[in-house]
Amino acid sequence: MKFIVEGKQFQQQLQAVSKVISSKNTIKILDNFLLSVDGDSLMITGGDSENMLTATMPVQEVEGAGAVAVNARRLLEITKEIDNQPLTFEINDESKEIDLKFLNGHFNFMGVDAAEYPSRREMSDESLELVLPAEMVVNGIENTWFAVSNETTRPVMTGIFWDIHEGDVTFVSSDTHKLVRYIDSEKAPGMEASFILPSKTSSILKSLISKDETDVRIVFDKKGGLFEFGDYILYSVFINGNYPNYNRVIPQNSAFSLVVDRASLINALRRVNLFAPKSSNLVVLRLNQDEMVLAAQDADYGTSAEERVACSYEGNSMEIGFNGVFMVEILNNLDCTDVVMQITDPARPCIYSALEKKEGKDLVTIQMPMQVL
Repeated sequence: MKFIVEGKQFQQQLQAVSKVISSKNTIKILDNFLLSVDGDSLMITGGDSENMLTATMPVQEVEGAGAVAVNARRLLEITKEIDNQPLTFEINDESKEIDLKFLNGHFNFMGVDAAEYPSRREMSDESLELVLPAEMVVNGIENTWFAVSNETTRPVMTGIFWDIHEGDVTFVSSDTHKLVRYIDSEKAPGMEASFILPSKTSSILKSLISKDETDVRIVFDKKGGLFEFGDYILYSVFINGNYPNYNRVIPQNSAFSLVVDRASLINALRRVNLFAPKSSNLVVLRLNQDEMVLAAQDADYGTSAEERVACSYEGNSMEIGFNGVFMVEILNNLDCTDVVMQITDPARPCIYSALEKKEGKDLVTIQMPMQVL
Protein backbone atom coordinates (compact mmCIF):
# COMPACT_ATOMS: atom_id res chain seq x y z
CA MET A 1 0.00 0.00 0.00
CA LYS A 2 1.23 3.48 -0.89
CA PHE A 3 -0.16 7.01 -0.53
CA ILE A 4 0.94 10.65 -0.27
CA VAL A 5 -0.42 13.13 2.27
CA GLU A 6 0.03 16.87 2.74
CA GLY A 7 2.27 17.10 5.80
CA LYS A 8 0.72 20.03 7.65
CA GLN A 9 -2.86 18.79 7.35
CA PHE A 10 -1.76 15.29 8.35
CA GLN A 11 -0.06 16.65 11.47
CA GLN A 12 -3.17 18.69 12.37
CA GLN A 13 -5.41 15.66 12.08
CA LEU A 14 -3.03 13.53 14.12
CA GLN A 15 -3.03 16.18 16.84
CA ALA A 16 -6.84 16.24 16.82
CA VAL A 17 -7.20 12.46 17.05
CA SER A 18 -4.51 12.21 19.75
CA LYS A 19 -6.87 14.06 22.13
CA VAL A 20 -8.83 10.85 22.61
CA ILE A 21 -5.85 8.55 23.24
CA SER A 22 -5.21 7.82 26.90
CA SER A 23 -1.70 7.89 28.36
CA LYS A 24 -2.63 4.88 30.49
CA ASN A 25 -4.31 2.49 28.09
CA THR A 26 -4.90 -1.00 29.46
CA ILE A 27 -5.22 -2.28 25.88
CA LYS A 28 -1.79 -1.75 24.27
CA ILE A 29 -3.08 -1.56 20.69
CA LEU A 30 -4.87 1.67 21.68
CA ASP A 31 -1.46 3.33 22.00
CA ASN A 32 -1.56 3.42 18.19
CA PHE A 33 -3.24 5.37 15.45
CA LEU A 34 -5.16 3.26 12.96
CA LEU A 35 -4.45 4.48 9.41
CA SER A 36 -6.99 3.21 6.86
CA VAL A 37 -6.93 4.02 3.14
CA ASP A 38 -10.05 3.69 1.02
CA GLY A 39 -10.03 5.24 -2.45
CA ASP A 40 -8.62 8.76 -2.18
CA SER A 41 -9.39 9.13 1.53
CA LEU A 42 -7.30 8.43 4.62
CA MET A 43 -9.07 7.70 7.91
CA ILE A 44 -7.04 8.34 11.07
CA THR A 45 -8.55 6.67 14.14
CA GLY A 46 -7.62 6.86 17.81
CA GLY A 47 -9.37 5.68 20.92
CA ASP A 48 -9.45 4.64 24.54
CA SER A 49 -11.69 2.14 26.28
CA GLU A 50 -14.78 4.40 25.96
CA ASN A 51 -14.19 6.77 23.03
CA MET A 52 -13.17 6.46 19.40
CA LEU A 53 -12.40 9.39 17.09
CA THR A 54 -11.88 9.20 13.33
CA ALA A 55 -10.62 12.05 11.14
CA THR A 56 -10.78 11.91 7.35
CA MET A 57 -8.44 13.66 4.92
CA PRO A 58 -7.56 13.36 1.20
CA VAL A 59 -4.56 11.40 -0.10
CA GLN A 60 -2.90 11.28 -3.50
CA GLU A 61 -1.20 8.73 -5.73
CA VAL A 62 -2.83 5.86 -3.91
CA GLU A 63 -1.72 2.33 -4.66
CA GLY A 64 -3.76 -0.40 -3.04
CA ALA A 65 -6.00 -0.14 0.02
CA GLY A 66 -5.86 -1.38 3.55
CA ALA A 67 -4.99 -0.40 7.10
CA VAL A 68 -2.10 -0.41 9.54
CA ALA A 69 -1.68 0.63 13.18
CA VAL A 70 1.20 2.98 14.03
CA ASN A 71 2.52 4.01 17.43
CA ALA A 72 0.86 7.37 18.12
CA ARG A 73 3.72 9.01 20.02
CA ARG A 74 6.30 8.06 17.40
CA LEU A 75 4.17 9.26 14.48
CA LEU A 76 3.41 12.55 16.20
CA GLU A 77 7.09 13.18 16.93
CA ILE A 78 8.13 12.33 13.37
CA THR A 79 5.52 14.42 11.58
CA LYS A 80 6.03 17.39 13.90
CA GLU A 81 9.49 17.87 12.40
CA ILE A 82 8.44 17.54 8.75
CA ASP A 83 4.88 18.84 8.57
CA ASN A 84 5.48 21.45 5.84
CA GLN A 85 5.99 19.08 2.91
CA PRO A 86 4.34 16.08 1.21
CA LEU A 87 4.85 12.75 2.96
CA THR A 88 4.94 9.46 1.08
CA PHE A 89 3.95 6.31 2.96
CA GLU A 90 4.99 2.94 1.57
CA ILE A 91 3.67 0.07 3.66
CA ASN A 92 4.52 -3.60 3.25
CA ASP A 93 1.17 -5.35 3.57
CA GLU A 94 2.76 -8.55 4.83
CA SER A 95 5.43 -7.40 7.31
CA LYS A 96 3.76 -4.04 8.21
CA GLU A 97 7.09 -2.30 7.67
CA ILE A 98 6.59 1.41 6.96
CA ASP A 99 8.89 3.57 4.86
CA LEU A 100 8.02 7.26 5.29
CA LYS A 101 9.69 9.41 2.65
CA PHE A 102 10.05 13.19 2.66
CA LEU A 103 12.03 15.77 0.71
CA ASN A 104 15.51 15.11 2.10
CA GLY A 105 15.29 11.59 3.46
CA HIS A 106 13.12 8.86 4.89
CA PHE A 107 12.21 7.06 8.13
CA ASN A 108 11.80 3.31 8.42
CA PHE A 109 9.81 1.75 11.27
CA MET A 110 7.35 -1.03 12.01
CA GLY A 111 3.60 -0.86 12.14
CA VAL A 112 1.14 -3.24 13.79
CA ASP A 113 -1.47 -5.50 12.22
CA ALA A 114 -4.70 -3.49 11.94
CA ALA A 115 -6.75 -6.59 12.73
CA GLU A 116 -5.80 -6.16 16.39
CA TYR A 117 -7.42 -2.72 16.55
CA PRO A 118 -10.95 -2.82 18.10
CA SER A 119 -13.88 -1.78 15.94
CA ARG A 120 -16.47 0.80 16.91
CA ARG A 121 -19.69 -0.50 18.48
CA GLU A 122 -22.67 -0.52 16.15
CA MET A 123 -25.77 1.41 17.18
CA SER A 124 -28.78 -0.65 18.27
CA ASP A 125 -32.06 -0.83 16.33
CA GLU A 126 -33.56 1.50 18.94
CA SER A 127 -31.11 4.33 18.18
CA LEU A 128 -32.34 7.88 17.64
CA GLU A 129 -30.97 10.54 15.29
CA LEU A 130 -30.73 14.22 16.09
CA VAL A 131 -29.26 17.04 14.01
CA LEU A 132 -28.35 20.21 15.90
CA PRO A 133 -26.62 23.44 14.86
CA ALA A 134 -22.92 23.32 15.71
CA GLU A 135 -23.18 26.56 17.69
CA MET A 136 -25.96 25.06 19.82
CA VAL A 137 -23.80 22.06 20.74
CA VAL A 138 -20.71 24.16 21.47
CA ASN A 139 -22.62 26.67 23.60
CA GLY A 140 -24.25 23.89 25.58
CA ILE A 141 -20.89 22.34 26.43
CA GLU A 142 -19.03 25.62 27.02
CA ASN A 143 -21.68 26.90 29.44
CA THR A 144 -21.77 23.76 31.58
CA TRP A 145 -18.39 21.98 31.29
CA PHE A 146 -16.70 23.94 34.10
CA ALA A 147 -19.18 22.68 36.72
CA VAL A 148 -18.74 18.95 36.01
CA SER A 149 -17.70 16.98 39.09
CA ASN A 150 -14.32 15.26 39.42
CA GLU A 151 -15.56 12.94 42.17
CA THR A 152 -15.62 9.42 40.74
CA THR A 153 -17.67 8.17 43.71
CA ARG A 154 -20.73 9.61 41.92
CA PRO A 155 -20.13 8.75 38.25
CA VAL A 156 -23.34 10.37 36.95
CA MET A 157 -22.06 13.76 38.12
CA THR A 158 -18.82 13.46 36.11
CA GLY A 159 -20.52 14.31 32.82
CA ILE A 160 -22.89 16.77 31.17
CA PHE A 161 -26.55 15.76 31.23
CA TRP A 162 -28.34 16.29 27.90
CA ASP A 163 -32.06 16.53 28.66
CA ILE A 164 -33.69 16.58 25.23
CA HIS A 165 -37.26 17.86 24.91
CA GLU A 166 -39.63 18.48 22.02
CA GLY A 167 -38.78 22.18 21.94
CA ASP A 168 -35.27 22.48 23.40
CA VAL A 169 -32.12 20.82 24.67
CA THR A 170 -31.26 21.41 28.32
CA PHE A 171 -27.61 20.97 29.30
CA VAL A 172 -26.91 20.40 33.00
CA SER A 173 -23.79 19.89 35.12
CA SER A 174 -23.12 19.93 38.85
CA ASP A 175 -20.38 19.14 41.34
CA THR A 176 -22.82 19.57 44.30
CA HIS A 177 -21.23 22.95 45.16
CA LYS A 178 -22.59 24.58 42.03
CA LEU A 179 -25.11 23.64 39.36
CA VAL A 180 -25.52 24.99 35.83
CA ARG A 181 -28.64 24.65 33.71
CA TYR A 182 -28.49 25.95 30.14
CA ILE A 183 -31.63 25.74 27.99
CA ASP A 184 -31.27 26.29 24.23
CA SER A 185 -34.34 26.34 22.00
CA GLU A 186 -32.54 27.49 18.83
CA LYS A 187 -33.73 24.29 17.16
CA ALA A 188 -36.56 22.07 18.37
CA PRO A 189 -35.39 18.42 18.52
CA GLY A 190 -38.93 17.08 18.26
CA MET A 191 -38.24 14.18 20.64
CA GLU A 192 -37.92 13.26 24.29
CA ALA A 193 -34.63 11.61 25.30
CA SER A 194 -31.61 12.06 27.56
CA PHE A 195 -28.05 10.90 28.12
CA ILE A 196 -24.98 11.76 30.23
CA LEU A 197 -21.95 12.66 28.12
CA PRO A 198 -18.56 12.08 29.86
CA SER A 199 -16.44 15.16 30.54
CA LYS A 200 -13.57 13.89 28.35
CA THR A 201 -15.89 13.49 25.37
CA SER A 202 -17.39 16.92 26.03
CA SER A 203 -13.92 18.46 26.11
CA ILE A 204 -12.98 16.83 22.79
CA LEU A 205 -16.17 18.05 21.13
CA LYS A 206 -15.64 21.55 22.52
CA SER A 207 -12.13 21.70 21.08
CA LEU A 208 -12.95 20.28 17.63
CA ILE A 209 -16.37 21.66 16.69
CA SER A 210 -16.28 25.07 15.09
CA LYS A 211 -19.29 27.32 15.61
CA ASP A 212 -18.98 28.16 11.91
CA GLU A 213 -19.85 24.59 10.98
CA THR A 214 -23.43 23.99 9.92
CA ASP A 215 -24.67 20.97 11.84
CA VAL A 216 -23.70 18.14 14.16
CA ARG A 217 -25.38 14.81 13.48
CA ILE A 218 -25.93 12.73 16.60
CA VAL A 219 -26.98 9.09 16.50
CA PHE A 220 -27.44 7.56 19.94
CA ASP A 221 -28.98 4.77 21.95
CA LYS A 222 -28.96 3.95 25.66
CA LYS A 223 -25.29 2.90 25.72
CA GLY A 224 -23.53 5.50 23.58
CA GLY A 225 -23.61 8.04 20.80
CA LEU A 226 -22.00 8.93 17.49
CA PHE A 227 -21.22 12.60 16.76
CA GLU A 228 -20.52 13.50 13.12
CA PHE A 229 -19.22 16.97 12.18
CA GLY A 230 -16.81 18.33 9.59
CA ASP A 231 -14.08 15.75 8.94
CA TYR A 232 -14.68 13.94 12.24
CA ILE A 233 -16.73 11.09 13.68
CA LEU A 234 -16.57 10.67 17.46
CA TYR A 235 -18.12 7.74 19.29
CA SER A 236 -18.54 7.78 23.06
CA VAL A 237 -19.90 5.42 25.68
CA PHE A 238 -22.41 7.28 27.84
CA ILE A 239 -22.29 7.34 31.64
CA ASN A 240 -24.78 4.82 32.95
CA GLY A 241 -27.19 5.97 35.65
CA ASN A 242 -30.04 8.34 36.48
CA TYR A 243 -29.19 12.04 36.74
CA PRO A 244 -30.69 13.79 39.80
CA ASN A 245 -33.76 15.99 39.40
CA TYR A 246 -31.93 19.27 38.78
CA ASN A 247 -35.07 21.43 38.64
CA ARG A 248 -35.85 20.51 42.25
CA VAL A 249 -32.50 21.96 43.34
CA ILE A 250 -33.09 25.35 41.72
CA PRO A 251 -35.12 27.64 44.04
CA GLN A 252 -38.36 28.69 42.39
CA ASN A 253 -38.77 31.87 44.42
CA SER A 254 -36.13 34.13 45.94
CA ALA A 255 -36.94 36.90 48.39
CA PHE A 256 -34.26 39.38 47.30
CA SER A 257 -32.19 40.16 44.24
CA LEU A 258 -29.26 42.40 43.52
CA VAL A 259 -27.75 43.64 40.27
CA VAL A 260 -24.01 44.15 40.02
CA ASP A 261 -21.47 44.88 37.30
CA ARG A 262 -19.93 41.52 36.46
CA ALA A 263 -16.40 42.76 35.70
CA SER A 264 -16.22 44.86 38.87
CA LEU A 265 -17.30 41.94 41.03
CA ILE A 266 -14.82 39.54 39.39
CA ASN A 267 -11.91 41.94 39.90
CA ALA A 268 -12.82 42.54 43.54
CA LEU A 269 -13.21 38.82 44.18
CA ARG A 270 -9.80 38.03 42.70
CA ARG A 271 -8.17 40.49 45.10
CA VAL A 272 -10.12 39.36 48.16
CA ASN A 273 -9.60 35.67 47.30
CA LEU A 274 -5.89 36.14 47.91
CA PHE A 275 -6.66 36.47 51.62
CA ALA A 276 -9.23 33.67 51.89
CA PRO A 277 -8.36 30.43 53.74
CA LYS A 278 -6.80 27.99 51.25
CA SER A 279 -8.79 25.11 52.73
CA SER A 280 -12.19 26.67 52.07
CA ASN A 281 -11.74 29.80 49.90
CA LEU A 282 -14.47 31.34 52.07
CA VAL A 283 -15.50 34.87 51.12
CA VAL A 284 -18.23 36.57 53.14
CA LEU A 285 -20.71 38.87 51.39
CA ARG A 286 -22.26 41.55 53.59
CA LEU A 287 -25.28 42.97 51.80
CA ASN A 288 -26.69 46.37 52.58
CA GLN A 289 -28.76 48.78 50.56
CA ASP A 290 -26.95 49.45 47.27
CA GLU A 291 -23.68 48.04 48.59
CA MET A 292 -21.91 44.70 48.78
CA VAL A 293 -18.90 44.21 51.03
CA LEU A 294 -16.56 41.31 50.26
CA ALA A 295 -14.52 40.08 53.20
CA ALA A 296 -12.00 37.27 53.70
CA GLN A 297 -9.84 36.28 56.63
CA ASP A 298 -7.13 33.66 56.99
CA ALA A 299 -6.68 33.07 60.72
CA ASP A 300 -3.71 30.75 60.17
CA TYR A 301 -1.66 33.57 58.65
CA GLY A 302 -3.28 36.50 60.45
CA THR A 303 -4.34 38.21 57.20
CA SER A 304 -7.62 39.71 56.04
CA ALA A 305 -9.13 41.78 53.23
CA GLU A 306 -12.28 43.78 52.67
CA GLU A 307 -13.58 45.52 49.55
CA ARG A 308 -16.79 47.36 48.67
CA VAL A 309 -18.61 46.88 45.39
CA ALA A 310 -21.51 49.08 44.30
CA CYS A 311 -24.71 47.23 43.45
CA SER A 312 -28.45 47.66 43.26
CA TYR A 313 -29.97 45.94 46.31
CA GLU A 314 -33.05 46.77 48.34
CA GLY A 315 -33.44 43.65 50.46
CA ASN A 316 -32.77 42.93 54.10
CA SER A 317 -29.23 43.33 55.41
CA MET A 318 -27.58 39.95 55.21
CA GLU A 319 -24.28 38.15 55.69
CA ILE A 320 -23.73 35.08 53.53
CA GLY A 321 -20.61 33.06 52.71
CA PHE A 322 -19.50 31.50 49.41
CA ASN A 323 -16.45 29.81 47.95
CA GLY A 324 -14.76 32.76 46.25
CA VAL A 325 -12.99 30.66 43.62
CA PHE A 326 -16.29 29.08 42.56
CA MET A 327 -17.87 32.54 42.38
CA VAL A 328 -15.22 33.70 39.92
CA GLU A 329 -15.75 30.56 37.79
CA ILE A 330 -19.50 31.17 37.70
CA LEU A 331 -19.16 34.85 36.84
CA ASN A 332 -16.60 34.13 34.12
CA ASN A 333 -19.12 31.77 32.58
CA LEU A 334 -21.77 34.48 32.22
CA ASP A 335 -21.59 36.45 28.97
CA CYS A 336 -23.13 39.71 30.10
CA THR A 337 -22.39 43.14 31.56
CA ASP A 338 -24.68 43.03 34.61
CA VAL A 339 -25.37 39.99 36.77
CA VAL A 340 -28.50 39.30 38.80
CA MET A 341 -27.94 37.45 42.08
CA GLN A 342 -31.09 36.11 43.74
CA ILE A 343 -30.78 35.37 47.45
CA THR A 344 -33.31 34.40 50.12
CA ASP A 345 -31.28 33.69 53.26
CA PRO A 346 -27.75 32.56 54.28
CA ALA A 347 -28.75 28.87 54.22
CA ARG A 348 -30.26 28.70 50.72
CA PRO A 349 -28.57 28.66 47.29
CA CYS A 350 -27.82 31.83 45.33
CA ILE A 351 -29.06 32.01 41.74
CA TYR A 352 -26.88 33.76 39.14
CA SER A 353 -28.22 34.91 35.77
CA ALA A 354 -27.71 37.64 33.19
CA LEU A 355 -29.77 40.80 33.54
CA GLU A 356 -30.41 40.84 29.80
CA LYS A 357 -31.57 37.47 28.46
CA LYS A 358 -30.68 36.20 25.00
CA GLU A 359 -33.61 35.06 22.91
CA GLY A 360 -34.02 31.29 22.88
CA LYS A 361 -31.36 30.79 25.56
CA ASP A 362 -31.66 30.57 29.34
CA LEU A 363 -28.56 30.16 31.51
CA VAL A 364 -29.00 29.78 35.26
CA THR A 365 -26.29 28.86 37.77
CA ILE A 366 -26.79 28.18 41.45
CA GLN A 367 -24.15 28.10 44.17
CA MET A 368 -24.49 26.54 47.58
CA PRO A 369 -23.62 28.86 50.50
CA MET A 370 -20.99 28.14 53.14
CA GLN A 371 -21.29 28.47 56.88
CA VAL A 372 -19.95 31.75 58.18
CA LEU A 373 -18.13 31.24 61.49
